[in-house]
Amino acid sequence: MSKEKPSSKSPATADRAGGKALPGTRYSQDELVAIFSRFAEHRPEPKGELEHTNPFTLLVAVVLSAQATDAGVNRATPALFAAADTPAKMVALGEDKVRDFIRTIGLYRNKAKNVIALSRMLIEDFGGQVPDDREALMRLPGVGRKTANVVLSMAFGQPTMAVDTHIFRIGNRLGLAPGKTPDEVEQTLMRIIPEPFLYHAHHWLILHGRYVCKARKPDCEACIIADLCKSPEKTCDVPAPITQAPVGGR
Repeated sequence: MSKEKPSSKSPATADRAGGKALPGTRYSQDELVAIFSRFAEHRPEPKGELEHTNPFTLLVAVVLSAQATDAGVNRATPALFAAADTPAKMVALGEDKVRDFIRTIGLYRNKAKNVIALSRMLIEDFGGQVPDDREALMRLPGVGRKTANVVLSMAFGQPTMAVDTHIFRIGNRLGLAPGKTPDEVEQTLMRIIPEPFLYHAHHWLILHGRYVCKARKPDCEACIIADLCKSPEKTCDVPAPITQAPVGGR
């Protein structure tokens, strides 16, 4: 699913247009359009980095990724999903074997338990299908709001904002959506991001946080929105040239 990309505005256009910052953010509507236009040019079709083959394997991968890296999950899941790519196959595989497949992932014992429990619930309550509803997803063991939002976006094409550590950091560091909790940041971002950009926004922000606006030291010289950024931590005001990034990567 893709959204029509509006024409981007240059920083000069944004400056001339001016405009008051929207409530809850340091940025005006014009500045937000400029920021997300550049993200769209840099990554026209951003992809999540968790490997999966269907909504069920995506759900399992996201559950496994809690307090773990996507790269670490991707090293463990190909063999697991080759053995079990449906709830019924996962239940038949059993908790002990699931645990063996994912033992390189942090908290693997508890996660194996949750994978089997959520697979059973999918069979018993949802006819073996992953539901496309947030509240239903959050009933599943090991599934919180962030996991539900990722599944709704990636599996069902719904515009959501899955606030992970990267988005939470960017929301606060840039003043894009300051908040004390992930829910606060999510609510602000969902309200201020221009609608044509909303579907891809959470991937753009995650990838920007993972590869550019890093936790320990932001790479401001590599930032395509350096001139628009209002972070007091930034070290550069000149935006990096916009080139098209590899799909799903840096």
